[in-house]
This record gives sequence, C-alpha cells and structure tokens, in this order.
Amino acid sequence: MTAQHAPAPHLPLRLAVFDVDGTLVDSEHDIVTAMTGAWAKFGLGAPSPASVRGIIGLSLVEACAVLLPWASHTTHRAVAEAYKESFKAMRLLPGAHEPLFPGVVAALERVEAEGWLLGIATGKSRRGLDSVLAAHGLAGRFVTLQTADDNPSKPHPEMLLRAAGEAGVPPGRVVMIGDTAYDMAMAGAAGATGIGVSWGYQGTDALTLAGAHTVIETFEALPGTLAALARDWSCD
Repeated sequence: MTAQHAPAPHLPLRLAVFDVDGTLVDSEHDIVTAMTGAWAKFGLGAPSPASVRGIIGLSLVEACAVLLPWASHTTHRAVAEAYKESFKAMRLLPGAHEPLFPGVVAALERVEAEGWLLGIATGKSRRGLDSVLAAHGLAGRFVTLQTADDNPSKPHPEMLLRAAGEAGVPPGRVVMIGDTAYDMAMAGAAGATGIGVSWGYQGTDALTLAGAHTVIETFEALPGTLAALARDWSCD
C-alpha cells in the first residue's frame, strides 16, 4: 500500500472493490460481438445477446459452460480461447473502445478522498483489465487488482478475500460494487457488503435477491452511500 493510497491515520481502513464490465465500463457490445465470433468459429450458430448479458461477470470458461451446457469442458475452453482472440483483434481496430459509465472518475476521486482504499474484482483477464485501466487513465488508482487469471470465478469469495488481505482490511470492512448477482453473492460469501448498480446488465431485482445491501441509480450516489455505511460501521 503506497502513501498516496493510505487513508488518514484517524480513519479505520476500509476498501471499496469495483467490478468492471457493466459497472465501470460499458462493454456489452464488444462482449456480445466477441462471443458471437467465437461461436461462429466452431459452427455453433450465434448466442442471443440476452444470454450473453446473463453471463457477464463470470470468468470466461465458466461463462462458456453456462452458454453451452451440453458441450464438453474441452469445447468450453476452446470457445473461451477463441473469444479471447476475437476480443484481442477488436481492440486493434480503429475506434475500439469500452467507454466509462457517466460519473466514474469523479466518484472514484471523491470516495478515495473520503478515506476509502480502492480495488478491482473482475472476470476479465489481467491483460484485459490492464488495457481498460490504461485506456481510461485509471492505472495505479487501485491498491488491489483481482482477475480471472488468479482466482476462481465469481461468486466464489476468493477474489474479495484476497483483495481484503492485500489491502490489510478485514472482510467486514469491504464493499463490493457491481452490477450482477454474482457480485452480490460473492460479497455475501466473503462476509463483505454488496452495493448493486442499476445501470449494468442484470436487473435490480436480481441484485436484491442476491443480497445487495442497496442498489444505486447513478455513480453520483455512491460516495454518500459509502459514507452512510461507514457511519453504521462506526456504531458497531
């Protein structure tokens, strides 16, 4: 943990961990396109956009297993590799971009200024995550980066437990901010708090049923929501 990331000495350590796809960046179009290309390579037809939206957040092989439940694990891995190649090729095209959702940078700056450490927990690969962070000038802002390369897929709690350990924060003082039921279930399994976001790829009902403490409608609402949660913790 660097000095620039450390909260003021009088504040207890607390960690806000963010999902990426559907939470920080709008990557639905690219994910659907890459998965469609991967299916086409193996003559599998085309997945429906709705079915692909439903697996965003899972690690890639697990996502392919959900989309192709009848296929073998070997096929799941092969489709996952084809997806990676398709996505990599798209990033080389002119104008390729996974845009940030409105209000991301301002919210991150305010949350960090109010004493929160920041982290990432994503089903992306580390290469994919690094590309997104670099493209948006966010590299170096997060004290812990958890990806599918080194962890079981969500909703397994390992990503959050490792994030908490790397940041030196107890899991009970960790908040997971995400757009899927996988994020909220992971938070519950890790003993953390889940905050859902309404602008992602799963509905608010799914987030609530999966255990979200609350669901916010805009990034502007995040700092106040986290501040209220920190006040509740101080009364524990």
